[in-house]
Amino acid sequence: MKYYVIAGEASGDLHGANLLKALTQIDAHADVRAWGGNQMQAQGATLVKHYSDLAFMGFWEVAKNIRTILKNIKYCKEDIEVFKPDALILIDYPGFNLRIAEWAKSKRIPVHYYISPQVWAWKENRVKLMAKVIDYLYVILPFEQSYFEEKHQIPVDFVGHPLLDEVEGFNAGTESAFRTGHKLPLDKDIIALLPGSRKQEVKKIMDVMIATATEFPNCCFVVAAAPHLDDALFKNLPVFIVRNNTYKLLAHAKAALVTSGTATLETALFEVPQIVCYKTSALSYAIGKQLVKLEHISLVNLILAKKAVPERIQSSCTSTQLSKDLASILKGPERSAQLDMYKELKERLGGVGASKKTATLIYQRTNA
Repeated sequence: MKYYVIAGEASGDLHGANLLKALTQIDAHADVRAWGGNQMQAQGATLVKHYSDLAFMGFWEVAKNIRTILKNIKYCKEDIEVFKPDALILIDYPGFNLRIAEWAKSKRIPVHYYISPQVWAWKENRVKLMAKVIDYLYVILPFEQSYFEEKHQIPVDFVGHPLLDEVEGFNAGTESAFRTGHKLPLDKDIIALLPGSRKQEVKKIMDVMIATATEFPNCCFVVAAAPHLDDALFKNLPVFIVRNNTYKLLAHAKAALVTSGTATLETALFEVPQIVCYKTSALSYAIGKQLVKLEHISLVNLILAKKAVPERIQSSCTSTQLSKDLASILKGPERSAQLDMYKELKERLGGVGASKKTATLIYQRTNA
């Protein structure tokens, strides 16, 4: 069978790669063409465009690059039409993917949407469009099933969260080997810095992360740099840099400063106490504050429906505040409290096997 997959971010590339690994085990003749990254390519997909060319963050950034975005949409439609897939698999990335889904529906191409757009957070008006243009919706967060089925009468498949598989099957190796391999000191606690995968967000958050690091000379601060980001973003920083080793970094970290997103959940699954921090442009933040009506921004807190980890956003995201927060999770009751809540988080996410469940459903429905 022929599958066309679209993911527009690093996390989507990861989930897409796991899905393709499961899918090709079920369908030995799978022919996959994809928008994504190195991880999907490593699973045998023919890469059309890398997500690093697609990642525009915030309202102002999107507005500035609207011509490029529209050009990409046009090219994507043309490429799909030439490829003639049996199934179109869309992974999150709603601003782009919902446009493609609407077009694909008109062309009678079956649309499978894996990892739902976060319409429960903002742009709820998209739900009506989703009901019209998506044939099969696979959700990964426990509260999403009731949101779609009970509130909006849209049938979905809750498949569990794919990160459970990724983390459970990960071999971190020894801490000494990790430290030696990256020339890290052997006698200092490792603090992971996860600034995100988009150039704009990294620029906004790195200064405050570095300022925080200077307050802890007895710790070893290590930045997990997304593989596609330019070295210039991290040049001359007084911290260590690792690439393509985020999970090993988390496996051996004592604590972490994490930009909001999928990384907050990954950090929790590795049982690393964390501080969630986020900064964007003043305009994007002002607009977002009007549109997003959520009590929390991190996936950890959203899933648990309580403030399990601190969230420092925009004006509260300062080195003074982050230093105070970090000191509290390095030892003492705050650290223990987070670790206890991580156990509850894992229970709510369901069991392992999300990628296999989703791949099986897609294959069965494509062959029906």
